[in-house]
Amino acid sequence: MVRVAIIGCGIIGASIAFELSQFPELKVTVFDKQPPAQASTGAALGVLMGVISHKTKGRNWQLRETSLQRYETLIPELEAVTGRKIPFNKQGILMLCSEGEDLSKWEKLIATRRSQGWELELWDVERVRDRCPHLSLNDRIIAAIYSPQDRQVDPTALTLALVDAAERNGVIFEFGVEVEGITELNSQVSQIQPPSSITVNMSCGTGILPVIENFDRLIVAAGLGSAAVTASLNQLVDIRPVLGQALHLRSAKPLGNPDFRPVITCDDVHIVPLGNQEFWVGATVEFSENGGEIQANADMLAQVMARASLLCPGLAEAEIIRKWSGLRPRPEGRPAPVIETLPGNDRVLIASGHYRNGVLLAPATARSIREMILQ
Repeated sequence: MVRVAIIGCGIIGASIAFELSQFPELKVTVFDKQPPAQASTGAALGVLMGVISHKTKGRNWQLRETSLQRYETLIPELEAVTGRKIPFNKQGILMLCSEGEDLSKWEKLIATRRSQGWELELWDVERVRDRCPHLSLNDRIIAAIYSPQDRQVDPTALTLALVDAAERNGVIFEFGVEVEGITELNSQVSQIQPPSSITVNMSCGTGILPVIENFDRLIVAAGLGSAAVTASLNQLVDIRPVLGQALHLRSAKPLGNPDFRPVITCDDVHIVPLGNQEFWVGATVEFSENGGEIQANADMLAQVMARASLLCPGLAEAEIIRKWSGLRPRPEGRPAPVIETLPGNDRVLIASGHYRNGVLLAPATARSIREMILQ
């Protein structure tokens, strides 16, 4: 029996827990100081931009492709096991192209995707008007790219289903527990504990004294908290916050074609249909100034809403149900995400820093971690 600890229960930690739960030789425990699906997961829009991404080779495309393929089986699998409904939009993503866009690059990508077994379509403006009558296509919109095999999923519902399914397979979840540090057992202690053990120091918020547990493998999937956890091993995984804001809207009347409701995106503004005449709209991208705390900028959110209303005028009259923000974990000075063993310690694995693609890359990340553990 291999004892595995996972620190963090957002979409990444929950996906890893479910993946590992299918191997009875692994005894998995997940720790998080909050309930599941908080922080960046709870703030995400769940837009899975894989095929429509310009990443066509290497690790970045492989992770996207693996995840998209897995989602087609993962969602029904989780719904069958848990009885939970996971909102999963399978009507694709429609990206509007503005004036100045080089359409030849899209034509090249369409050909590449076709050779890889994926679909992308270049639409003219008239076809967009026909399929999406609720959109206002001004003179700046010159075409659109339709990606029928990209998806959108509710990140919170998905994470809760992953936790439920993993728990049914024997994974232990410890919420309200903060990991204060990790240490390797020295040679003296290893005489009474397996030589490959890792000590996890924890405390819970109820005033109970800290406890110590030992594990054979440790997976750090704590997003922005990953830096502090790894620092206790004198290793810095430098992950910094980027704030995003979004809105939840409800329209008084139906918008668009009820039989064709893809995610609409243009110039990094996403309009996500939820059903029942409700939409998510987002998101801003706000960086820290001088390394300080990021304060949500109301003007930036207003700009996102204004741009969404220009694309879909019906949204201008919609009721704002909720505004929210979250911090995305972005690796400093290196590509996202970080999926690797900790330098100098192959029993500590990092699965963090997914920035804006945590939901998209969660299944592939879980599979990568599984392979690293079971080698």
